[in-house]
Amino acid sequence: MWRRPMQAEPAGLLLAPTPDAWFERAPAELDILLLDHANCEKKAASTALSMLFAYPGEGRDNLSLSRVAREELRHFEQVQNQLVRLRIPFRRLAPSRYAEGLRKALPAREPARRLGLLVASALIEARSCERFAGLVPRLEPVLAAFYRSLHAAESRHRSLYLELARRHAEPHGLDLQASVDHMASLEAELATGRDPVFRFHSGRPG
Repeated sequence: MWRRPMQAEPAGLLLAPTPDAWFERAPAELDILLLDHANCEKKAASTALSMLFAYPGEGRDNLSLSRVAREELRHFEQVQNQLVRLRIPFRRLAPSRYAEGLRKALPAREPARRLGLLVASALIEARSCERFAGLVPRLEPVLAAFYRSLHAAESRHRSLYLELARRHAEPHGLDLQASVDHMASLEAELATGRDPVFRFHSGRPG
């Protein structure tokens, strides 16, 4: 099984690599790739803001989440600029099963639910980083440079969410590794299993 330590680079949480077929398909689905990426950045900002409202008593954590939300919105703006540059018109896309599948796996009650949300967020950032890196050699130079520029920021977000998960788990007596193992197994299936639609976080095309 493909696995790296939790402390490794952004792909380190992932149990399986993105299928080559996804990377091969991406250049032919550039409009969907960018439109869905823009949606992903908005959702990432929304997740950080939602945690700010849901858990207002965590001062240090909230400052970190505020920075994440600002950076994610900035990334959304940058994706929008690429859509304008390439003259790709806006259209609504049905969501993929990826984020919905992770959401459904979250525990129903606190404090375990917050831990699951933080772990899921770390996994999403890790998968994004892996796909950014894999897209760079397959896209035209401007887009390649754009995705290369996003990698460092998303890597920081992955590390931050994992650190927040550690800080939340310890005082509540929660098993962080068990949460990571459970969510990472589901994430790997969602990111590599056959998928009828192409999206930024979809699985194997087919």
